[in-house]
Amino acid sequence: KGMVVKTYMDMDQDSEEEKQQYLNLALHLASEFFLRNPNKDVRLLVACCLADIFRIYAPEAPYTSHDKLKDIFLFITRQLKGLEDTKSPQFNRYFYLLENLAWVKSYNICFELEDCNDIFIQLFKTLFSVINNSHNQKVQMHMLDLMSSIIMEGDGVTQELLDTILINLIPAHKNLNKQAYDLAKTLLKRTVQTIETCIANFFNQVLVMGKSSVSDLSEHVFDLIQELFSIDPLLLTSVMPQLEFKLKSNDGEERLAVVRLLAKLFGAKDSELATQNRPLWQCFLGRFNDIHVPVRLESVKFASHCLMNHPDLARDLTEFLKVRSHDPEEAIRHDVIVTIINAGKKDLNLVNDQLLGFVRERTLDKRVGGYVEAMMGLAQLFKKYCLHHEAGKEQAQKISWIKDKLLHIYYQNSIDDNLDTEEKMKCLYYLYACLDTNAVKALNEMWKCQNMLRGLVRELLDLHKLPASEANTTAMFGKLMTISKNLPDAGKAQDFMKRFNQVLGEDEKLRVQLDTLISPTCSCKQAELCVREITRKLAFPKQPTNPFLEMVKFLLERIAPVHIDSEAIRYINGVCVVISAQCSGLAVLSFTHPTAFHSAETYESLLQCLKMEDDKVAEAAIQIFRNTGQKIETELQQIRSTLIPVLHQKAKRGTPHQAKQAVHCIHAIFCNKEVQLAQIFEPLSRSLNADVPEQLITPLVSLGHISLLAPDQFASPMKAIVANFIVKDLLMNDRSVGNKNGKLWTSDEEVSPEVLAKVQAIKLLVRWLLGMKNNQSKSANSTLRLLSAMLVSEGDLTEQKKISKSDMSRLRLAAGGAIMKLAQEPVYHDIITPEQFQLCGLVINDECYQVRQIFAQKLHLALVKLLLPLEYLAVFSLCAKDPVKERRAHARQCLLKNISIRREFINNNPLAHDKMMSLLPEYVVPYMIHLLAHDPDFTKPQDFEQLRDLKECLWFMLEVLMVQNENNSHAFLRKMVENIKQTKDAQCPDDPKANEKLYIVCDVALFVIVNKSTACHLESPKDPVLPSKFYTPPDKVYTHTHHTHTHTIHTHTHTHTIHTHTRTIHTHTRTIRTHTHTTHTHTHHTHTHTRTVHTHTPYTHTHTIHTHTPYTHHTHTHHTHTHTHTHTSYTHSHTHTHSHIHTYTHTHLTHTHIIHALTYTHTHTHTHTLTHTYIHTHTHISHTSLTHTHTYTHHTNTPYTYTHTHTKVCVNKLSPSRT
Repeated sequence: KGMVVKTYMDMDQDSEEEKQQYLNLALHLASEFFLRNPNKDVRLLVACCLADIFRIYAPEAPYTSHDKLKDIFLFITRQLKGLEDTKSPQFNRYFYLLENLAWVKSYNICFELEDCNDIFIQLFKTLFSVINNSHNQKVQMHMLDLMSSIIMEGDGVTQELLDTILINLIPAHKNLNKQAYDLAKTLLKRTVQTIETCIANFFNQVLVMGKSSVSDLSEHVFDLIQELFSIDPLLLTSVMPQLEFKLKSNDGEERLAVVRLLAKLFGAKDSELATQNRPLWQCFLGRFNDIHVPVRLESVKFASHCLMNHPDLARDLTEFLKVRSHDPEEAIRHDVIVTIINAGKKDLNLVNDQLLGFVRERTLDKRVGGYVEAMMGLAQLFKKYCLHHEAGKEQAQKISWIKDKLLHIYYQNSIDDNLDTEEKMKCLYYLYACLDTNAVKALNEMWKCQNMLRGLVRELLDLHKLPASEANTTAMFGKLMTISKNLPDAGKAQDFMKRFNQVLGEDEKLRVQLDTLISPTCSCKQAELCVREITRKLAFPKQPTNPFLEMVKFLLERIAPVHIDSEAIRYINGVCVVISAQCSGLAVLSFTHPTAFHSAETYESLLQCLKMEDDKVAEAAIQIFRNTGQKIETELQQIRSTLIPVLHQKAKRGTPHQAKQAVHCIHAIFCNKEVQLAQIFEPLSRSLNADVPEQLITPLVSLGHISLLAPDQFASPMKAIVANFIVKDLLMNDRSVGNKNGKLWTSDEEVSPEVLAKVQAIKLLVRWLLGMKNNQSKSANSTLRLLSAMLVSEGDLTEQKKISKSDMSRLRLAAGGAIMKLAQEPVYHDIITPEQFQLCGLVINDECYQVRQIFAQKLHLALVKLLLPLEYLAVFSLCAKDPVKERRAHARQCLLKNISIRREFINNNPLAHDKMMSLLPEYVVPYMIHLLAHDPDFTKPQDFEQLRDLKECLWFMLEVLMVQNENNSHAFLRKMVENIKQTKDAQCPDDPKANEKLYIVCDVALFVIVNKSTACHLESPKDPVLPSKFYTPPDKVYTHTHHTHTHTIHTHTHTHTIHTHTRTIHTHTRTIRTHTHTTHTHTHHTHTHTRTVHTHTPYTHTHTIHTHTPYTHHTHTHHTHTHTHTHTSYTHSHTHTHSHIHTYTHTHLTHTHIIHALTYTHTHTHTHTLTHTYIHTHTHISHTSLTHTHTYTHHTNTPYTYTHTHTKVCVNKLSPSRT
């Protein structure tokens, strides 16, 4: 095969003899055997031969049969698919085939065939499909040569062939294969003269004749026109008049589509279409007056781009914009203003005086949106060009009239933009119903903040009613500081609020007005009068500017009932009933404006909501009754008699949320609540049946909340239910087999009823205990053991392996949340053991992402409200190990928020200084260290990976704590960790391994602190107190000692002296206690260059002198000067030794034993000592301080001996440390 290919490759067109000689072979290669050969390599070689045959025999091919020629070219086209893989070993042959076909223009032979179009379509499709970004410029050029020759030398381009090119311009295909788009684009540019008529014919049939069936691309005509125009406007020379025809279509939607297209063509930055085709431009401008509103709107939007990109067309646009500035549609008038203002803000030269005049006229618009937009737009232009002088004096003079016009508006008749109450409430309700979740939260937060600020002002007024005292003054100051933080510029606000408070104390009438303003019964109209009266009193003496008055007005606006009062609630309630929408907005308002709901009409509407099928509406209605119905029993008997049976029914058979709200509603608004709750409790307690878990959930919710709200009445009967049913029958039994699909989490709808019932049973246990608030019966201990067992068993309490993985996740989450909930009650927090706390905290490292996420959120919410003890903040340090980046980022934000809130609380509450141990964020460190020391993942104190994880967890917390060094807190942290090292682990004080792990965590913590801060070595401002629940009392004289063993072997010494006797000194040095953190160091390849032979060899059999030196031993050596400085951190270390030894070390009672050192002395001409030392060092040091040990050692060696020492030190690994 290869020989035949090479033969044809080397053959020229002029060799007639060879052409005749190989003619039969050429005909044979076109046989079916080769064209249908299953081997692709054979097919490729045959295709290369056939391409050469067409080259050699040109211009007359040796194949005369049209059918045979078609088969050959279809065969060659199929082989071109091999171009797709540029890394194929055969790619060069495929490239040779393409190159040959392009040079010779072999496909032009097909013009003689009747069905040549099939071949060309297949060729074009193949080339467009194989082109990719791995192809070089040559491949693309040969493809272009091949296709352009077919287009330019043929009789015309059929629609099917044109489709193969144009389809690559459609946005979907363009994004799919950018290289095919570029190829089509270049091909169209090269063949524009030939292909333009074919394109015109296509668009003529689709646009003018409406023959959409001529092509599958008919529905993309406008996209194609835009793309073709961007490639070369000449491609559309004959098409543009057709668009003019479409602009006059009777179909409004069709006109709109053409207007959108032409807006892009005319508005493009470098487009010259408007000047080149004036008839089309004038026809397009006529659409500004289109009868169809969307067409006019689209035309006005186009004007903005046109003014910015083509300022020369502003004169043409001005007249049309003038008409549209008076359009009956407000949206169009609004867009005219926006168009002109946006262009003016970009460059004032883009808008002429006429256009600015249109905006000035719109300040007289009758609609609020129109005149406000015009005023704001003009004000922005004035600010930019007149106040900031961004375009010079000439431009500023051009719009100097704006300031006058804006002030002239004062003389206009006030435009009534106040709606009546009913319309206003409809707008509010529809707004609330259309907002997304985050916007709803923002609106709710606004109402809650307003209610909070009203409450603060009410408390301030109450303090004014009390007799003057120091405590009263302190309380007032606290209220004023909190109010100031809710006002702009809190620093100035504090001074103004103090002044306002002084005025309140002196003016009783002012206090009465303010009391009326924040009264729950104050109406919107009454509030307006109060605000006016208060500001009038504070306006004297009159001043040009009065920042004090502005700040007070701001406060009054924040607390005044601007749009919500009793009348407004009646209207909005009516709207809710009429359209059957959800009442979540009303529920928020019932919390912030409870008295506004107190009317029979409002409550009748809410009763109708309770009967709706929408569960959320009914739930919100019950919540509103709960928040607002305190006077129903005494003043609205009819409402009471109707409401009670509904609440009973919801508590027994409603949804869980409805049941909760119903129980709380009964407890909140009825005097005989005990009777009412008993009527619910007794039938529910008798009907509990674990075999029907679907019917258990609502009863368990109701029973739990009844126990929480009325413990004196129901705690005792609930104990029997808990013991006999909740624990034994429900939690300790698995009745159904869970789904074994292996998923760790499923949606709420997929959770089995039995597991949902178990989750509610756990919550019932917690509510029952929280209601009792005592542990006299030891029920809390039993419950905590049960919850701990749930966590230890990973959610499968019975360990029968019936329960699914996702259900186990739900139960782990419930158990962890339950312990956290109990910890919020001091009586139960005291009995939670360290082991139980650790189990609870480890839920934040659960294998299930959703468990980690939900638990962390619950933990954060409880901590941010200061409900949980400080130790639970330490749990967030474990989040450093979370594999998901978002979870780590969320945990860090939670830490920042919690630490900020605690610091702020301490600063704002003088009494908080007595509870610093439970509030100061730095006190989380002892809890964190203890928690990490008992982390189940921390099993090997010497394991590098575990120590690295430990460091990350410590850094996760300490980084946030040490952002600022307030009150020398860094030294306080260091002192705290050092104090821990003087204690033992109270959880297991006699366990050496547990204490060792604790000290290692301390050492790593000290390392982090020291590396983070240079101020940590200062004196601590106070002595930290450690929690006795986790640590034993500190032992001030307690010394933690760990030995250092050094083994030195294979020491060979070569000495120049004829007979040198080496005397070995064994020195046992006892060092005073020094305070430093543990250092575990792993060092390889320490090269030591010394001027003396320094060999410590205990237990050597040659004249050994044993010297016991207390603390330090001082000896002197003549003619030697040694200085040692070693820095070790997992790297090659060099030691330079001279006689005076300075050792910068962190040690504590370090005992060094050097054994098995053999010294051999030989006589040579030159003194050269080669020492190979292998040292294994394990050091554990407690208490940090800087100890400088000066040691002078007596050496009996040959003076001026040159020694080269190669030392290999193997030390336990830890985070990088200084030795």
